Amino acid sequence: MAEDLTVLSLNSGSSSLKFALHRLDEVGEVLLADGAIEGIGLQGGKLWVRAGADRNEREEPARNHRAAAHLIFAELATHGRRAPDAVGHRVVHGGVGHSAAARATPELMETLHGLVPLAPLHLPNEIAVIEECARQFPNIPQVACFDTEFHRRMPEVAQHYPLPRQYWDTGVRRFGFHGISYEYIVETLGRAARGRVIIAHLGNGSSLAAVKDGSSVDTTMGFTPAGGLMMGTRTGDIDPGVIVHALRELRLDAEAIDRLVNHESGLFGVSGTTSDMKTLLERRGADARASLAIDLFCYQLVKHAGALAAVLGGLDLLVFTGGIGEGAAPIREQICRGLGYLGVAIDDALNASHAETISSASSRCAVKIIPTREDLMIARHTRRMIIASSGSRRSQS
Repeated sequence: MAEDLTVLSLNSGSSSLKFALHRLDEVGEVLLADGAIEGIGLQGGKLWVRAGADRNEREEPARNHRAAAHLIFAELATHGRRAPDAVGHRVVHGGVGHSAAARATPELMETLHGLVPLAPLHLPNEIAVIEECARQFPNIPQVACFDTEFHRRMPEVAQHYPLPRQYWDTGVRRFGFHGISYEYIVETLGRAARGRVIIAHLGNGSSLAAVKDGSSVDTTMGFTPAGGLMMGTRTGDIDPGVIVHALRELRLDAEAIDRLVNHESGLFGVSGTTSDMKTLLERRGADARASLAIDLFCYQLVKHAGALAAVLGGLDLLVFTGGIGEGAAPIREQICRGLGYLGVAIDDALNASHAETISSASSRCAVKIIPTREDLMIARHTRRMIIASSGSRRSQS
């Protein structure tokens, strides 16, 4: 297969499907088009597409992710984009058996169906999109890029829970997530990733990663994407006794617990109104619960960052990424103020302008904002996998 490939990257969220079409070869990477269908399964859904300087947006309801994928294929064809050479997917969980990107074979799909209970917000939609792609493009290779891959080489001590050994043997361990985003940040940093780095991926789902010389040594998410920091609607880490209490005393069943942990908590649960950080910041001061939600989010992040700095033995670089990390200057300011004891100090003007480097001249720790590009990282993984498998077939023939 030629090493000049056109790759369609697909990233399924709980109510969205992002896409990007790249052409990649040995000398460059060109974004041909990107966009998203948002509000899947909701009233007022929309589709936006950007190709070069042109950006179009329209209302486009999609009842589910299969329908959304079909709409994307039709939209790309309308814009004269031929079928891609390969399709790459962000897949949130690969379980114990998958530590690297893999072809979406029937065997892998069976494995993913079995992992749905570990990531019920993400995997069903991701599986549906892969299956719809197979129906639409039966002869085009598909690659699953796992969000857990970046963390799979963490030290074993960082992967363990304090549980009896049989739980480890059955796959209960700290996997970590947002790995595609973290890997992109590390590749973008290049030599600057050497040393002791904390990357803060902050969005509707939020986590931190401790990275030493380019490798993950610990992270805040664990067995599922519900752990670690509080998030848009997810609890993050809570006392396990709260779950036992909810089961025994409040008579919640497993479905109600799932709704509580994944859909009813976090910024939304504390504020009582919204999971959107921009809206919460607008209400700050006038709405005590909105203020509490923001303060709790920042407090937890500072606390977790301090723990990861202890694991690293100090901190040389702090990186913000994700929707909140890239766009919410007041959140960055509050977090960095709380990390002043680690030598973190930012320039207010640079922070307000969302400059790439926002640390002040007196800061002992560099602070950067790097927009994440999970779509491009997916495309890179897909190209590598397709070329490697093509080379393997040639060597066997």
